[in-house]
Amino acid sequence: MNAPWKSGLPGNRDPFAAFICDDNALDVIRPVVIELGWQPEKCYKGGLRNAVQSLSVTASPAILVVDLSESGDPLNDINALAEVCEPGTVVIAIGQVNDVRLYRDLLASGIHDYLLKPLSAQQVHDALSQALAVFMNPKAGDPDAAKRHISTAVVGTRGGVGASMLATSLAWLFAEQHKAPTALFDLDVHFGTGALALDLEPGRGLTDAIENPSRIDPLFIERAMVRAGDNLSILSAEAPINQPLMTDGSAFVQLEDEFRQAFEMTVIDLPRNMLINFPQLLADVNLVILTCELTLASARDTIRLLSWLKTNAGHAHPMVVANKVQPSLAEISRADFEASIERKLDFLIPYDLKAATNAAKLGQVFVDANRSSKASAVIRQIAERVMGVSEDKPVAGAGSEKKSLLGGFDFKALLAKKPKSEPEAAE
Repeated sequence: MNAPWKSGLPGNRDPFAAFICDDNALDVIRPVVIELGWQPEKCYKGGLRNAVQSLSVTASPAILVVDLSESGDPLNDINALAEVCEPGTVVIAIGQVNDVRLYRDLLASGIHDYLLKPLSAQQVHDALSQALAVFMNPKAGDPDAAKRHISTAVVGTRGGVGASMLATSLAWLFAEQHKAPTALFDLDVHFGTGALALDLEPGRGLTDAIENPSRIDPLFIERAMVRAGDNLSILSAEAPINQPLMTDGSAFVQLEDEFRQAFEMTVIDLPRNMLINFPQLLADVNLVILTCELTLASARDTIRLLSWLKTNAGHAHPMVVANKVQPSLAEISRADFEASIERKLDFLIPYDLKAATNAAKLGQVFVDANRSSKASAVIRQIAERVMGVSEDKPVAGAGSEKKSLLGGFDFKALLAKKPKSEPEAAE
């Protein structure tokens, strides 16, 4: 079940589903699911056997939560679940039995984690966040790892919120810090600043691709992209502003296909008008980072974009990042902003005009020019969340606290002690 995730999953595969026995657990899980941008309707009443029955006739979700509370023989039932789950499904089990041997046997059978009831919202949130990181991140020694690809789209809710700054910084971090071959795709064809931030000339690669989509192939990608480092390449344009964009979007989709074959990471700087005109651009995107400010207009458009993503790109995980945050000067408070969009902000990047000016003067991306700034530290956390670099300790959002995935009961610490005999129950 915990087979590695692969790109190009069937379009009818949901990102999440849960089969829960009792209403109390459902009441805890549903708000967390909404906060993560998934559909609460995918939380079904019924335990593991209901999951087996349902998944035998429908596609498996990417992340599956199953309740073992009503299962008389959890291990046999889990084996039955494995027979109907598609490769790549990350399974989290929940139950009431506090037993180390059961936990060990469940992990050996392919379960990703086991949570004890009663559940807490933070416990569920952390477990699902880690499951998402495992789903998107290659595992060491995996023979298919070279084929795996993470595609991230960065969308600004308003002009000037810093989406391009975040996109270029993330691409640079993926390439330089995490040593992952990365493509930066700037889709602001007339006014893009991706190449400018890297102190490069954009070249004609993107405009040639738009004019002649039939030319797009691996050799074209190699020649058209501008190298910004050993692991970073950019495709952007400064198209003449007297020429409207004449395309049906097919060239962009073909370019994304080529990036998946040539790179491990793609970062798409995606203007919101392009998102609306060419929704097919998100067909194979794993993560959408909505960049916003703490303003009324930005709150409104964050709500609208989250709704659009839920309807048109339900497979893509949304992350909401507030940029240029000045608590004392914010138009609306963080609490009011989160209440209006009905979910927590994943990260808050503090406002730093001096750092932004320094990056522009040096002709470097923000995080490269300002490695010790607080804003750069948050952006590095965002990059780590996308990469899923820490499976044992998932990166928490700004202001949140890291907690054990199993709440107050730490199975892994207990198992590390290697007792001489198997305990009947952990205390």
